[in-house]
Amino acid sequence: MTKIERLDAVLRGEKPDRAPISMWYHFGNQHLSGEKYAAIALEWFEHYDFDFLKLMNDYFYPMPEGIEEAKSMEDLRKIVRFDPESCDWREQLVAVRIIAERLAGKAYFIDTIFDPWQSLQRSIAGEHLVGLAKSAPNELKVALDLVTDNLIAYSKKTLSLGASGIFMSLLGSSSQMDRELFLEFAKPAAMKVFEAVKDFGSMNTAHIHGAGTYMDDILNFPVAIMHWEDRLEGNPSLEEMKRRWPGVVMGGIDHEQVTRVSTAYCRENVREGMRLGGERRFILANGCSIPTWLDPHALKAMVDTAKAGKV
Repeated sequence: MTKIERLDAVLRGEKPDRAPISMWYHFGNQHLSGEKYAAIALEWFEHYDFDFLKLMNDYFYPMPEGIEEAKSMEDLRKIVRFDPESCDWREQLVAVRIIAERLAGKAYFIDTIFDPWQSLQRSIAGEHLVGLAKSAPNELKVALDLVTDNLIAYSKKTLSLGASGIFMSLLGSSSQMDRELFLEFAKPAAMKVFEAVKDFGSMNTAHIHGAGTYMDDILNFPVAIMHWEDRLEGNPSLEEMKRRWPGVVMGGIDHEQVTRVSTAYCRENVREGMRLGGERRFILANGCSIPTWLDPHALKAMVDTAKAGKV
């Protein structure tokens, strides 16, 4: 099977010749141009010969004009709609255009975004965000709606340029945020993004970050692929998720266990992941970003092991 045929079979619920594999980490390229990032991402993809490219996106959501932090109702009101091409995201879109042309007819790629809550938390509101949920909940919801609209505009743009899906990172776990906050603030905003793009990306993916996955609360996300840190203790297994959710599951590789271990250990981690994932509705990948100090020879061995298809 070709890379595209393999992914198409999995997405249809059919048995592929083997599980597709991809892996990723943060390159730290957010100071570079989109052209330079495209070259890095393509070199990564081609060197390891993955089945698809999960495109990282380390260009941050832009800070509203005139502030360095959002810690009050007045600050939240400075969050506005904007053109995705008017901020650092334009560099990611430059990379998307280049990658789409290079991979056309050869392989799929998915582009990363961070859910609206996390977009605010990563820089704009940061340490103030949970407090704002208590002191200014209505204003925070208005701000989240605006961030959501901006993420939808970006997502539709990257999908129109050739991405096969968005990979949205969410903090839907007890190690990341309280369930009440997730249900009241984070999930509705994330759901709005997923609903807006569900007909535009065949590989739209929900990535649930952290330990203590709120499994009962994520099963209705309208996505093709569910991805979480399945190898973390206490999180749902691949088998459990497949029993309760009809789509494709992605994971199997323990990203916390592949550094400072032998290549043989890494190979066995891949075999174990394939056994856990099964023959259908499964994509082999790291549960979250792998550390950048993973031995490249071990990573190459992991890909080769997956391609051998023997568990």
